[in-house]
Amino acid sequence: MYRLGVDVGGTFTDVLLIEEATGRTRRTKVPSTPQDQSVGVVEGVTRVLADARASAADIRQFLHGTTVATNAVLERRGARVGLVVTVGYRQVLHIARSFVPGGLGGWIVWDRPAELVALADVREVGGRLDARGEEVEPLDEAAVRAAVRHLVDRGVDALAIGFVNSYANPAHEQRAAEIAAAEAPGVPVSTSAGVLPELGEYERTLTTVANAYVRPGVGSYLRNLSAKLVDQGLVGERRVLRSDGGLMTFERAEDIPVSLLMSGPAGGVAAAVALGPAAGHPDLLTLDMGGTSTDVALIENGSPVIRRETTVADLAVRAPSIDVQTVGAGGGSIAHVPELTGALRVGPASAGALPGPATYGRGGELPTVTDANVVLGYLPHALLGGAMPLDVEKARTAVGTVATRLGVSVEAAAAAIIDIVNENMLGALRLVSVQRGYDPRRFALFGFGGAGPLHVNALARLLGSWPVVIPQSPGVLCAYGDASTGVRAEANRSLVRPLDEVGEELLRREFTELAGQIDTEFDRARVPAEARSVRYEADVRYHGQGFEVSVEVDAARRTDLLGALRGGFDEAHRRLFGFSLDERHEVVNIRAVGLSDAERIVPVEIESGDRDAAQAVIGRQQVYVDGGWQEAALYDRTALRAGNELAGPAIVVEMDSTSLVLPGCVARVDRLGNLLILPADQGGTR
Repeated sequence: MYRLGVDVGGTFTDVLLIEEATGRTRRTKVPSTPQDQSVGVVEGVTRVLADARASAADIRQFLHGTTVATNAVLERRGARVGLVVTVGYRQVLHIARSFVPGGLGGWIVWDRPAELVALADVREVGGRLDARGEEVEPLDEAAVRAAVRHLVDRGVDALAIGFVNSYANPAHEQRAAEIAAAEAPGVPVSTSAGVLPELGEYERTLTTVANAYVRPGVGSYLRNLSAKLVDQGLVGERRVLRSDGGLMTFERAEDIPVSLLMSGPAGGVAAAVALGPAAGHPDLLTLDMGGTSTDVALIENGSPVIRRETTVADLAVRAPSIDVQTVGAGGGSIAHVPELTGALRVGPASAGALPGPATYGRGGELPTVTDANVVLGYLPHALLGGAMPLDVEKARTAVGTVATRLGVSVEAAAAAIIDIVNENMLGALRLVSVQRGYDPRRFALFGFGGAGPLHVNALARLLGSWPVVIPQSPGVLCAYGDASTGVRAEANRSLVRPLDEVGEELLRREFTELAGQIDTEFDRARVPAEARSVRYEADVRYHGQGFEVSVEVDAARRTDLLGALRGGFDEAHRRLFGFSLDERHEVVNIRAVGLSDAERIVPVEIESGDRDAAQAVIGRQQVYVDGGWQEAALYDRTALRAGNELAGPAIVVEMDSTSLVLPGCVARVDRLGNLLILPADQGGTR
């Protein structure tokens, strides 16, 4: 039996087939089909099955990372949403938090983005609950019916219901949802208590609206993809990757698609979580550089940093996600010299899959990062195992336009393009490390994606993060992450009371109830009981503070659970802000997080060898580094053995990516086939 991981990127769709009995993999890359992602997915599945001489019926699990929800938000092409709120809250989304980004002068230049719901599509209804969840005024069911009919007549595609204090008691929202289902059958309804049962009217309503905004598109895509897979004979389990790196069933994803907004970037981090600790590096900075953008994240002690907010473009919703920072720096990022400044810029605009970089020969003429790498000799003459030839002259012609504007040689212009894109990525890496209170020199740098292994050695030099770790098949690693992580579920609620007034027995009882909700979710996903684990968190703040910090809780502690919670918050506050206060603590939200280890994959060890890697040399090539040309050896990665060492400059070629080892560095192959790059003066050891 097999497990199939599929990740859809802006340029390529990556497919990875894993044989469960042995852990051996087969992979393929096909061009993404943005107009309908399922077309590229099915093409990739068909191709990898043919390569493995397997049938779709042999696939036990189909595990998928998708950007459908992300793209709907980025391109503002989601559903038209109708919102039903409590009387007096019609402008809850428009008032928001009265925050203007951009510092003191931000209000001068800030162009406020349009809300996901037009004010004309917001209707108020009577009914009120207090902060304890007790009914103050009964729900006006006639007003709910009238509001739903009005919104449907206006042409809305989805409905969102957000009543004040529904986090404390969902009864009014549940009844309103029943009425909406009866009045508008077929129109999806999202309730704030079902999406985010937490304090904060604005955040809860916005998150619910975002869920409704992407729900029709995500639901249509998942149902369409399921039908195509079934037609191919794939009837196994189908799961999709959440923004926090866990999996959920297709059915659950249709209900809560706001959990998928960062599904794509989460796949690579999930793979790093699986592979990094296995290679002896539980502390990692990840660098996922693709054709359009670069995603970076931090992993400490084998766990990624999870934030309680997901941000896509100008939309920030209260949904858990891996703390991934994205910059417009990819292999397809376009270099240009603006007339106004005369200074070289790289990105964020991208050549995309079509026409792509000039060197691909698909009609692209603008200079890109990939073209610059070709000019410098960092790439072989063909990609994808020889299936995609690269045109060096077209790359030089494209980069030559930048060289002419700058008055330098083509090689110098290409080197400048690489330096600038590296600096862009360095800024993102510092954001998830230095600006979060972490010293990047404590972390290994884990490079992957189609273009990441070309740049990660240079970034390690800039950041001081050693060793560089480049896994096998780095170009399809997000698909590996999709296939190697487990089901994840969350249950949460608000308490909002001083920590001194929360009894330990009450807290344990609340956690037990939340754990029961996790078990229900796991039952639906058919997760075996022995594969389940639950951990607990609390959002804590100092009394009067306007924000909270999440602290993990050991609910099994027999004594002083609250003291441990207080101490954990103070420690986190000192790390984030440099100080802690002798102030009263307050717990705001609590949650249970369920994790499954059922799908974890044991990495496969490769054949051992000695330090000499001569058997893997397939040629030599001139590369432009440090202002001049040098000769670099080309290695076939599939021929490398554990223990081999490669002195820079060197180029390591494989089907889905190319790795660059710079002069003054040495790469060692470990038992799992990872390339570990270190400065040569460290002797190949850390």
